[in-house]
Amino acid sequence: MLSLHSPTPEVQSQKKPLHTLDFVKTHISSHPRFCLFFTFLFIQVLVISIARNSPPCFPAIVRDPVATATGDKPASVSYDEECASGRVYVYDLPSMFNRDLPLHNCTDLNPWNWQCGIDNNHGYGGPATELRRVLPGNLSKSWYRTNQFSLELIFHQRILQHKCRTPEPESAAAFYIPFYAGLAVGKYLWVNDTSKRDWHCEMMLQWVKKHKYWKKSNGSDHFITIGRITWDFRRLTDPGQIWGSTFLNMPAMQKVTRFIIEKAPGDDRDVSVPYPTGFHPKTREILNQWQNFARNYNRPSLFTFIGATRGWVNNDFRGLLLNYCYNEPGSCRVVDCATAQCSTDSSVILEALLGSEFCLQPRGDSFTRRSVFDCMVAGSVPVFFWKRTAYDQYEWFLPGEPESYSVYIDHEAVRNGSSSIKQVLMRYSKEEIRRKREKVIETIPRIVYRMGNGKFEDAFDIALNGVLERIKEEREWPSDR
Repeated sequence: MLSLHSPTPEVQSQKKPLHTLDFVKTHISSHPRFCLFFTFLFIQVLVISIARNSPPCFPAIVRDPVATATGDKPASVSYDEECASGRVYVYDLPSMFNRDLPLHNCTDLNPWNWQCGIDNNHGYGGPATELRRVLPGNLSKSWYRTNQFSLELIFHQRILQHKCRTPEPESAAAFYIPFYAGLAVGKYLWVNDTSKRDWHCEMMLQWVKKHKYWKKSNGSDHFITIGRITWDFRRLTDPGQIWGSTFLNMPAMQKVTRFIIEKAPGDDRDVSVPYPTGFHPKTREILNQWQNFARNYNRPSLFTFIGATRGWVNNDFRGLLLNYCYNEPGSCRVVDCATAQCSTDSSVILEALLGSEFCLQPRGDSFTRRSVFDCMVAGSVPVFFWKRTAYDQYEWFLPGEPESYSVYIDHEAVRNGSSSIKQVLMRYSKEEIRRKREKVIETIPRIVYRMGNGKFEDAFDIALNGVLERIKEEREWPSDR
């Protein structure tokens, strides 16, 4: 039988003079080792050619054009690409520092007890059934009776389910401390015993400081969530200053990043994040439906004020706004929370916000208030009277140009009568109001906390991505901080 690689004598005798290519073919066919050598040489040339002609960058990520257009994360991105800034390790704290702190026998909102409703549904609260008469059925199901102090539970639940969480601390770029400081300290804010306000904080720090990952960085790659304002944790050594805890003044906390609903000016370890509202969409489809609903809702009132007076505050600005609105019934829609069930019936608040072009946002008991985010989620344009209520807070979440989504009227100008709220707001044309509202509605995904794994970036995602990137940059560009 003839060999496949050996031409017969007849064929050889009929061949024409060999060209270069024919010469190569002949040697390849008659010398198997030469075939292997030629193949190896060809591969080397091919590799060198590709290396010289390819751009010096990482392989391009193939993006889903539909997902990119809607803001969803591309479906083809791998786990490593999604966690480009590193993974997170969550400490398994003793339950005395988190799970044991909420009131487990008080699952719904209670105006006489701020702790009620926090523990329900991982911090999201129970369904806001009162909104069924106000909203379409498919949208009312995304609204909950969420306690404004439930941030610690929401973040803890979300981070435990996050794709970038790692069970192995050796591979972690950042470390999360799931300590419910707001609950631990809040229980004793009105108790005349400062040691009780510090006890949980001190014990938690003693516990975490024993771990080698803390010792390695002295806490600079650690972060925490705090569900109350920063001033509840900055008690001074002056005996006359007895409010709150010293938690954020403790030496061990000076390098830890804190997500907090109101930050201290000048402390870049405080990162202010939105107050939890009652809107927690599970999918982008529901989010888009809500945005369209708020965009097209009929708003017969020029502005609204929702709140109650603070009788113990000198020159109470809320009281001034309340009286002003009562005297402008044709322009202002008043919700007096001294008589309305604002804390337990969210329909009272949402109807007023949906029905008004603007919502008045004075400072709360501190400079910030949850109502700012209730207002914006409803598509109403916020009117601020102190810049520290929003402009000096929430930089990661709100638009960088304050005038694009809000109105500012100085509180002193209102107080002394040199500026009229109604006249200022009436100067805006319908088109100007529409543009501001569109910016507000565009911002909604960034200021809500979704439920489940809906494919859109919400406030939690922005916060977590931001802190991971910050820790990564500090590791790559260390300083003496």
